[in-house]
Amino acid sequence: MPLYEHVFLSRQDASTQQVEELTAHLKGVIEQMGGKVAKLEQWGVKSLSYRLRKNRKAHYTFMNLDVPPAVINEIERQERLNEDVLRYLTVRVEEHEEGPSVMMRKVDRDRERDDRGGGGFRDRDRGGFRDRDRDRGGFRDRERGEHQRDRDSRPPREEATGDAE
Repeated sequence: MPLYEHVFLSRQDASTQQVEELTAHLKGVIEQMGGKVAKLEQWGVKSLSYRLRKNRKAHYTFMNLDVPPAVINEIERQERLNEDVLRYLTVRVEEHEEGPSVMMRKVDRDRERDDRGGGGFRDRDRGGFRDRDRDRGGFRDRERGEHQRDRDSRPPREEATGDAE
């Protein structure tokens, strides 16, 4: 049977229990139609790049599937009908990746870094944004409210040179 990777995004308002019930329902449909879920991962709530149906975050769920193509059509149909599913993506692969997915490895790596106590934004050099903006000639270098076009169109100011005549 063909191998697939399937990811779907659920509304941020849905509870974890509702997402697990939806996942169990889809898993039941897959197994009922003769397929098999090789791996199932809940990636948790993550921020979206842009709003989807007024949602800024979503629950991510990942599945490795070993199913016939008809099963993919059915689970995608079920997801289209479900109001809690924002998006889904199914990709056919040659073989499934062994061990945890890249997203789960990233979570583990972040946890280890936090346990060691290193590398957060606050721990970096205290320069922050101000130094970078100053180096690039950022907004802090301009006088407030003036732009280059405004300075070019005005007559030059007479500077006091200190010479008294």
